[in-house]
Amino acid sequence: MDRAILIDKVREQMPARRWEHTQGVMDTAVILAERFGADPVKADLAAILHDVAKYWPTERMERIIREHRLPADLLEHDKQLWHAPVGAFVAERDYGIKDRDVLDAIRYHTSGREQMTLLDKVVCLADYIEPGRDFPNVNNIRELAKHSLDEALVAGFDSTIHFLLTRKKRIYPLTVLARNALIQQNGG
Repeated sequence: MDRAILIDKVREQMPARRWEHTQGVMDTAVILAERFGADPVKADLAAILHDVAKYWPTERMERIIREHRLPADLLEHDKQLWHAPVGAFVAERDYGIKDRDVLDAIRYHTSGREQMTLLDKVVCLADYIEPGRDFPNVNNIRELAKHSLDEALVAGFDSTIHFLLTRKKRIYPLTVLARNALIQQNGG
């Protein structure tokens, strides 16, 4: 599908403010891809589609999770996680994306996973640090991202986990596994 047409179709799925976020993720993903050696075209494509299902009704996302056998444990955790695997499913079904790397980067951009690929890391981190993001410690994560994708991601996961802990929310196990895997890979 032509990039301009894809952008128009994805933009229709979200409010203007979320589209601004998506544009920030697109720009940041390309910068990170170029900085750390990932494919900038794939990073851009995954970033365009990363939030395609974010504003869908939860009932619609739940139906897709159940009917298409996406990980059922998602339903036991925060609904904010659902849009990523649903988005990957939709990217393939509705937008014809066949590239596994791109689909996985969409699928794991909120949770992370063990053995994240370079593209997974780029898109996940771009979602954390795009210029429109404003949360405690984001500037520190941006600084870390200038020299280490992994250190910045660990700081991002730490921030997410801290946020969930302070609100007494459940933590999706994949996020903890992703964080721990990154620390182990880097000698920790």
